[in-house]
Amino acid sequence: MPVATMPLHRHAPGRPTPARGLRKVARRLVVLVAAAAVGAGLVAAPAYAEPSVDEIERQIDKQWQQLEPTIEQFNKVRSELRVNREKAEKLEKKIQPLALETELAMNRVAGLASRYYITGPSQELGAVLLNAKPDQLGEQMALLDRLAWEERRQLEGVMKIRKKYDDQKATLDALIVDQEAKQKQLAAKKKQIDAEIKRLERSLPVTTVKTTNCPTINGVVSDAARTAIRTACAQVGKPYVWGATGPNSFDCSGLTQYAYRAAGISLTHFTGAQWREGKAISRADARPGDLVFFRSDVSHVGIYLGNNTMVHAARAGVPVNVSPITTMPVAGFRRPG
Repeated sequence: MPVATMPLHRHAPGRPTPARGLRKVARRLVVLVAAAAVGAGLVAAPAYAEPSVDEIERQIDKQWQQLEPTIEQFNKVRSELRVNREKAEKLEKKIQPLALETELAMNRVAGLASRYYITGPSQELGAVLLNAKPDQLGEQMALLDRLAWEERRQLEGVMKIRKKYDDQKATLDALIVDQEAKQKQLAAKKKQIDAEIKRLERSLPVTTVKTTNCPTINGVVSDAARTAIRTACAQVGKPYVWGATGPNSFDCSGLTQYAYRAAGISLTHFTGAQWREGKAISRADARPGDLVFFRSDVSHVGIYLGNNTMVHAARAGVPVNVSPITTMPVAGFRRPG
């Protein structure tokens, strides 16, 4: 019997052709290489690093450099505007009686003119013309001319003074309009920059700082403040010694100087100098790491930890410790750096 044969270019069903097999092998190799690359960290999605407190603070400082001159210009325009408004009010008070005097003088001149126009010369003028002797007539007429001239002179004097004040007030009014427009522009610019600063402040990351001797801190803490807090908290229990700056004992400004020196920030060993060296911070904006000063003479200082607590070198006989800031009258807060 003849044996059926398959054409040379056909292959039995279910058996892969060489080309198909090669493609499968290539795909498997690609998958394996990719998996290995991912496992080795060669192929990975780019990581997004959140900006640090210090980076955001630098952005805020940059915005503030734009805002502060705007604020000062706003203050300048506002103070000038207040002065010019006061000047305008004073001029207005001077103009009011002048306006009345002008009106009365105008009424007198108008009354005299209308009387001569409607009734002719007055009886007084008629008597002068009829009874005057020839050698007296010129003198009588000169008297009447002087009376009319005096009316005109008074009116001109009043009008001249009134024009002077009107001109001054017109200049002030124009200046006030210009300053009010500038005030609105500066206020809008300030509002825009202020909104950007608020946005940046809201984006400040909350940091957790744990130390052995201080409470755990959850708040906005810069890198320098974190180092200073940890350094200061490590000194808890060490004795207070007047004039000491560590490492075995401290007074109050000695402790803050020692803690911030570890963070690369130099402070003078004197509370008054540290008050001047730091950036003023309101109590509402105080953050962990800020210096908190006490009494009207700023004679004591500690490192604020948040939640109305601080770490400080308290006094002779009391070691470095954590205590409430409410035990003394707070003078204010300063941010080193």
